[in-house]
Amino acid sequence: MSVLPLVFTSGWASGINAYAVVLLLGIFGTTGLSDEVPDALQRTDVLVVAGILFLCEVVADKVPYVDSVWDSVHTVIRPVAGAVVAALLAGGDGSLPELAAAAIGGSTALVSHLVKAGTRMAVNTSPEPFSNIVMSIVEDLGVAGIVTFAIFHPVAASLIAASLLLIGIVIVAFLFSRIRRFLRRRKQRREERRLARTGSYLPPG
Repeated sequence: MSVLPLVFTSGWASGINAYAVVLLLGIFGTTGLSDEVPDALQRTDVLVVAGILFLCEVVADKVPYVDSVWDSVHTVIRPVAGAVVAALLAGGDGSLPELAAAAIGGSTALVSHLVKAGTRMAVNTSPEPFSNIVMSIVEDLGVAGIVTFAIFHPVAASLIAASLLLIGIVIVAFLFSRIRRFLRRRKQRREERRLARTGSYLPPG
């Protein structure tokens, strides 16, 4: 129960940027700022891989449409990462509390990921690329700030994460029609490209 707020917060953050969560927790553990971080997240190879993948995400997350493809690929990765991090935070001993923590971390990461992906689809309906960059920077700073805050004030951080998750769900629900139009246009473009390759499609004019 004592690590539950940190488990929830790490799950929420993993749904947005799992690599940043692993990297930050590992750094806090290796520098001695937190005793809650398990040794598995402090390993040098884990930190190096997380750092490289984090840099890849920093770039991909700021490019229109590339960010949506990146999110699609991470539909499985982020929830799994959230579950693994949560299980490690809970002790990593295969006990019932660990399994419960993994379920909380994984499910929270999944919902958070779906909110992020849905928001990005709505943002991609805008013709200019700057909104993607702004959204990505806000997400990166938000994850860094709340994970750091959670190390020192886990309960307060979990309440903030829960509030942000709820607000995100409401926003995505509000933008649902816009997202649906975006998916319809993307499907139409794919069909046009397919027909153009087969010679069955003649562009207007």
